[in-house]
Amino acid sequence: MTKQSIFGRISTLVRANINALLDSAEDPQKMIDQLVRDYTNNIADAESAIAETIGNLRLLERDHEEDVQSATEWGNKALAASRKADEMRSTGNGADADKFDSLAKIALQRQISSEREASAAEPQIAAQTEIVDKLKTGLNGMKEKLGELKNKRSELLARAKVAEAQTKVQDAIGSINVLDPTSELGRFEDKVRRQEALAQGKAELAASSLDAQFESLEDLGELTEVEARLAELKAGGSAPRTAIEGS
Repeated sequence: MTKQSIFGRISTLVRANINALLDSAEDPQKMIDQLVRDYTNNIADAESAIAETIGNLRLLERDHEEDVQSATEWGNKALAASRKADEMRSTGNGADADKFDSLAKIALQRQISSEREASAAEPQIAAQTEIVDKLKTGLNGMKEKLGELKNKRSELLARAKVAEAQTKVQDAIGSINVLDPTSELGRFEDKVRRQEALAQGKAELAASSLDAQFESLEDLGELTEVEARLAELKAGGSAPRTAIEGS
């Protein structure tokens, strides 16, 4: 995976509008779960690629440091050879002086080569450092987005639970209507009223029967009086006494 593709994917994910994505989704919860998986996978890929990029940068930095040190060392060797040549020349030893001057030139050539390599690496190091910094910033942005996604998921699940609870409460309220005669409570009330009416009817019936019994008793007394007067007539007695006379 190239640095450009890594940076492009990170930029795209960081710029993603989570709310807009959720608004356009048929199932926001599934959408969030998929986004969490995608972000997690992309973060893992990005971390691996950024680690490799950082490793390459550190190699460049190490090589640059070695070139700088090498240039310094060759410069010191050139200086030492040049001084030795001057010393030899001051004692009249021209041959050895020329030899050390040659060594000084070789050391200076090596110094110049190391300095060029170090200078050539500096723009690459600067560019790589800038890329690494951007990748790190983008990676942190992705991690923040992932945290936002997870918070959105928790918020969505909490809202779904609240909505479900509210729906259950409304369904329960709708199913218990004390004013509805077809409800269980209404039917129970009608049953109680019928039982009360039946008890009242039985009481009235019992009272009615008792009154009838007492009325038949009065009729029996009247018949007994009639029978007594009839028996008196048949016995040849005088006319039956009236109830007033008897009194």
